[in-house]
Amino acid sequence: MRLVGADGQQLGIMPTREALRIAQEQGMDLVEVAPTARPPVCRIMDFGKYKYEQSKREREARKKQRIINIKEVKLRLNIEEHDFQVKTRNAIRFLQDGDKVKVTIMFRGREIAHADLGLKLCQRVADQVADLASIEKPPKVEGRNMTMILAPKS
Repeated sequence: MRLVGADGQQLGIMPTREALRIAQEQGMDLVEVAPTARPPVCRIMDFGKYKYEQSKREREARKKQRIINIKEVKLRLNIEEHDFQVKTRNAIRFLQDGDKVKVTIMFRGREIAHADLGLKLCQRVADQVADLASIEKPPKVEGRNMTMILAPKS
C-alpha cells in the first residue's frame, strides 16, 4: 500500500504490517483513504479528530442550506378591500421571509363561470407584490380553485 504521513508527506509503498507499525509508533491510526486506487492509499492520522472535523463540516453545510416553504393565501372571488389588504400583507411578509406564496382563489357554486374575475384578482395580488416577487406559476384553474405561485426575487 502507498502510505502518506500525518503531515501529508509521501512515505512510499510498503507492506500493511510496516505501515501499522509506523502509525502505532506515532500514536496515531492508519486510515484507508482511497481503497480503489492501485496500490490502495492509506494515511496516518488521528481518526477521532478526522471524524470530528468531518461532522463539523457537515453541520456547517446544513446550517447554510435554506429550506424554502410554500405558504398559502386563500381568497374568495368577492373579497372585501380590507380583507384583500390583510391577505396581501401576509403574502408580503411570507415573501420577505424567503418563502414562496401560493395564491388560491376559491370558487363556490356558479362563481366558476367567472374565471376571468379570478384571473383579475390574481393579477391584482401579483401587482401588489411585484417589487418583492415574480410569478413562478401563472394562474390556472384546477377544479373549483384557481392557483398561482409567487417566488421571492433574489
